[in-house]
Amino acid sequence: MINLYSSSDKYVWQNLPYAEDSTEAPGLILSEARERSIDGFGGCFNELGMKALNTLEEPQRAALLDDLFSPTGECQLTLGRVPVGASDYALSWYSLNEHEDDYAMEHFSIERDKRYLLPYVKEALKRQPGMKLFASPWSPPTWLKTHQAYNFGRLRGDSKTQAAYALYFQKFVEAWRSEGATIHQVHIQNEVAADQKFPSCVWDGEQLRVFIRDYLGPQFAANQIPCEIWLGTINAPAFMQEPGEDYDDYAGWVLRDPKAAQFIKGVGYQWAGKNALQRTVMSYPSLRYYQTENECGDGGNTWQYAHYVFGLFRHYLINGANGYFYWNMVLESGGESTWGWRQNCMISIDPAQKKVTYNPEYHVMRHFSGLIKPGARHVPLSGALSGNAVAFANPDGSIVVNISNPYPQETRLSLAACGRQLTTWLPGNSITSVVVGN
Repeated sequence: MINLYSSSDKYVWQNLPYAEDSTEAPGLILSEARERSIDGFGGCFNELGMKALNTLEEPQRAALLDDLFSPTGECQLTLGRVPVGASDYALSWYSLNEHEDDYAMEHFSIERDKRYLLPYVKEALKRQPGMKLFASPWSPPTWLKTHQAYNFGRLRGDSKTQAAYALYFQKFVEAWRSEGATIHQVHIQNEVAADQKFPSCVWDGEQLRVFIRDYLGPQFAANQIPCEIWLGTINAPAFMQEPGEDYDDYAGWVLRDPKAAQFIKGVGYQWAGKNALQRTVMSYPSLRYYQTENECGDGGNTWQYAHYVFGLFRHYLINGANGYFYWNMVLESGGESTWGWRQNCMISIDPAQKKVTYNPEYHVMRHFSGLIKPGARHVPLSGALSGNAVAFANPDGSIVVNISNPYPQETRLSLAACGRQLTTWLPGNSITSVVVGN
């Protein structure tokens, strides 16, 4: 069985015609090799996303959530990311304990999370009970920082602060589990190399190593917290890195230390971290790797940017990522954050008109998450169009080849897969999935 599904600026998810031709030499060739496996695809749950969803009537909201998360829906997302406290798409800045000097975390509370985040996550879990969640803070509680503000600053280095922050992570995992939402991983900090106007906290490799080795790892081990610790989310090498700065300034600082590395199960990279992924995977192949935040654009939600996002999917997946996370799955039209940056999203909601728009990047995600199943293994490609394509072998033996044609002209595809040889024309400005069954 062969199916070709194509989406472009003119149509979405249409079947393309093809011909089987054993005489034409294949241009795009699939290797017999089966490389790293995929855990799945997902997105981030933020307060502004649930606020947008709450403007819809229940049947409309349910249909949208089914499309994102249902095992029989279009995207079938199986992974999710949640913030610990405020992200930059929270309604306002907050942490889960702003009681100064409460090192025992007696006032720790997730009451704020029960308003938007947990209801959003529970809607996903209702449809996808096996969804795996990871959590990361954008900022520690302000009183634990060198500057008592959600933006800027660092975590203080004294042992009392470090131990309290490790306990903060433990309390979060336990509190969310008590609400029926299991956190499978914690990543230490969103964008360790970003000193932002929104909630942020800067870390260097040495600080990560000490906190994981001496505080967070032992805290989780001593209390038998069933949650993995990941080295993430790393957004470096930075866009304007200093001379001599390298990927090793983050991953290597931690992973070369056996006492710290024993606690690490994976590494999360995003944004400029894509430049470090390949070498970290090569150096530490036994770990798992996630792309933890899709680059978010400017709110234009164009097909041109969607092809760029396809390239991000391809880059991470061919270089060893086991999972790929979109940023905001749902936002109100315009996609504006509470600090004024308009960003892309998969689905836009116009509250006044109760109109739902499925944006181009929704369709990019569907071509991956709707067809490539957890446990699928990367299949290397060679030949014509291989630089614009990525392939996976699903657990059932089917092969999925995703191909981007970002140019206005149609392009001929000749593909050999599973003993079949097919030809077709890829429409201009299109993304096409070729699915070949056993």
